[in-house]
Amino acid sequence: MSDRDRPETPPTSDPPRKASESSSAPDAEPDAEPDAVDTDNLALGPLDFSTFILSLGSSAMVNLGRMPAPGSTAPSVDLPAAKQIIDILGILEEKTRGNLDDSEEKLIKSLLYDLRVQYVDAQQR
Repeated sequence: MSDRDRPETPPTSDPPRKASESSSAPDAEPDAEPDAVDTDNLALGPLDFSTFILSLGSSAMVNLGRMPAPGSTAPSVDLPAAKQIIDILGILEEKTRGNLDDSEEKLIKSLLYDLRVQYVDAQQR
């Protein structure tokens, strides 16, 4: 089979291994179990579009100084980071238009409105 007839395989994110790194080496440690479950994150619940949007909104609120960051007691303001998150939410609203159910569409519109108003307010302080 020539190179032109061979199906193209997608690139992997793993770097190529050297011969000395092969897993057939007798002194190589076994890899971590591939089906291992991170039980620390199970309590977070399932992730769907609404929880993803709310998570981004919470990050924007932290950067707007409306609430303290996790592990912090005092809020701090980072307007460029807040603007970036608000812009990302705007992109998501645009790119998902027509593919959201009514509650998801209402959520992203109202969240974006609230965050944009709070951003303008934070700029004027």
